Amino acid sequence: MIKYTALYKKPANSEEFDEKYFSSHLPLVAKTPGLLRAEVAKVQRVFVPGFLGDHEPYLVADMYFESKDAMKTAFGSPEWQAAGANLTEIGGMELVAMFSSEVIDSQ
Repeated sequence: MIKYTALYKKPANSEEFDEKYFSSHLPLVAKTPGLLRAEVAKVQRVFVPGFLGDHEPYLVADMYFESKDAMKTAFGSPEWQAAGANLTEIGGMELVAMFSSEVIDSQ
């Protein structure tokens, strides 16, 4: 299983960002073919201050796919492209670092 993670810095206007992110972006992500599940969490506490430089982490989104190939196929889909365009539109691309990881143990 592959997990694709988006880590967002705290936006200048978090209420406005949340409204757009949860009402428009996540519904588009949910339509991505091959997406098994998505989880979004707000960062409550950072245990290593300064780890991310001057950036305060705000939101973590984890999206799960069956395999690297399934994720690659999903990333080429019109649904994923629409979600990416929406993220740019709502200002999220300036806030995010994205990476993938292989899930070793999923209990």
